[in-house]
Amino acid sequence: MRRSARALTMASFLFLGFLIGIRHALDADHVAAVMALAARGGTIGGLARQGALWGLGHSLTLLLVAGACILLGVAVPHGAERGFEAAVGAMLVLLGISVLVRLRRRGIDAHAHAHGPLAPRALIVGAVHGLAGSGALVLLVAGTARSSATGLAYVALFGLGSVLGMASLAAAAALPLSATARLRGRSHKVLCAGTGAFSLLLGARMLWAFLR
Repeated sequence: MRRSARALTMASFLFLGFLIGIRHALDADHVAAVMALAARGGTIGGLARQGALWGLGHSLTLLLVAGACILLGVAVPHGAERGFEAAVGAMLVLLGISVLVRLRRRGIDAHAHAHGPLAPRALIVGAVHGLAGSGALVLLVAGTARSSATGLAYVALFGLGSVLGMASLAAAAALPLSATARLRGRSHKVLCAGTGAFSLLLGARMLWAFLR
């Protein structure tokens, strides 16, 4: 009876990690990054793959950093964590600027594909975001996991949830972008410009928080 209760508790804990991973995909900086990537154009399926690659890069970094910390029994230094967040801010600024510059020069190609340079870009952006979120995840797992193995399993399921969440978010972002792109009207340009501006301003805010 006690063993079954313990197994149920562990399963609930791991499933919670999966759900939190899905929710984690909706953080403001993640939404800004995925929207900025989606604003470069592409089909719904292609942008969903970009979101999945973002989530994969995010998850691999989390598993590497958080896993090492869990196994070694250490935490991510506060200074390093702040530096990672500043890197995310800088990346969001660059993504926002690239969207605005591309929109001004050539517009957005609604039929662009998510292979070539776009796929590595999504993977790299996700990896940097994973660095910024590793510290909080280590503290959460260290305070609740019964063992290192359970902690690693939690991080892995958290990462899986992030992949699915980001793929879904990218597909959802593609719907209004693709619909307005087909019309090739002002609404599409306004939507893309708003996406770029959101990424730029959020990134600038994160950098300001690091510098002050």
